[in-house]
Amino acid sequence: MQSMLWDGQSLSLLNQTKLPAVVEYLKCTDYERIGEAIKKLEVRGAPAIGAAAAFAFVLGARQSAKSDRLLFLKDIESVDGYLRSTRPTAVNLFWALDQMMNVIKEQSDRIELPNLLNLLEQKALFIAAEDKRVNHTMAEFGAALFKEPVSILTHCNAGALATVEWGTALGVIRQAFSEGNIKRVFADETRPLLQGARLTAFELQQDHIPVTLITDNMAGWVMKNKMVDAVIVGADRIAANGDTANKIGTYSVALLSHMHQIPFYVAAPASTFDFSMATGEQIPIEERGEFEVTHFQGIQSAPDGIAVFNPAFDVTPNQYITGIITEYGVLKPNYQEEIKQLKDKMEENR
Repeated sequence: MQSMLWDGQSLSLLNQTKLPAVVEYLKCTDYERIGEAIKKLEVRGAPAIGAAAAFAFVLGARQSAKSDRLLFLKDIESVDGYLRSTRPTAVNLFWALDQMMNVIKEQSDRIELPNLLNLLEQKALFIAAEDKRVNHTMAEFGAALFKEPVSILTHCNAGALATVEWGTALGVIRQAFSEGNIKRVFADETRPLLQGARLTAFELQQDHIPVTLITDNMAGWVMKNKMVDAVIVGADRIAANGDTANKIGTYSVALLSHMHQIPFYVAAPASTFDFSMATGEQIPIEERGEFEVTHFQGIQSAPDGIAVFNPAFDVTPNQYITGIITEYGVLKPNYQEEIKQLKDKMEENR
């Protein structure tokens, strides 16, 4: 199942707010609609958000196409600014938009507008294709960590639905399963929006990978009873010291893993690293609306007027992370040095 499909004129997004009950694709013909889909979590997952934003940029550039180059560039800045405002935590969004803006900066004075629009589309297609390649490479590095069948716990959804294809954490699980080294996956439901229950359990079931759904507050008991051998999660932003932002509840899972001496792995592409942030304390944490907590599938489940705190993400300190799985290999402590070396490799490959 594809999270997005580009036909050259529009981007069709799998509406993840309706899964697993309804499989519906939203046909987006303008950048504002894709931005709305990002805000509403109709498309979600850091790599998928980045790719969707790249295609939104293409549509925005086409909508802004004018004979006057200065007016075009002014409109492009508005498109870029709007898309950057949609979600604050997932750094892949900003990484992808930086890639698109670099095309504008490098080429806008050199070539005619039709050719520039074509280059933007090619860049978006490259970002999408690269996400697929990176996920498969990452999966191979991650699967190599498991030499015998294990039971894995995962939180939220870091699968094909959160990427262009295959997945980060679930990509590792898929690869390890194909090699005969996955006995069972425990999927946290991931409140309040149940991405684990609605999406991860759905994906794994579709792939015939043994999966057991548990509520978030069961994870500790499952670990205590030695039902879990390792934890793998995705990430939305990783600081230069290895502190990692992921869906709310990940920090709790990391602490439980540490207490029970269970390896805790993060799987994320290099584009998820934010080298400008020294520690996780600098990562902006998105807070979402009260309705997500006070209602369950549209039905009120809390008193009128109750105060609500609804952070969408939390930050796991690096000391609780056993390894960070990337397309460049598995990073291990000391993360400060390992991430510095990763940055150097990325710059060499540019």
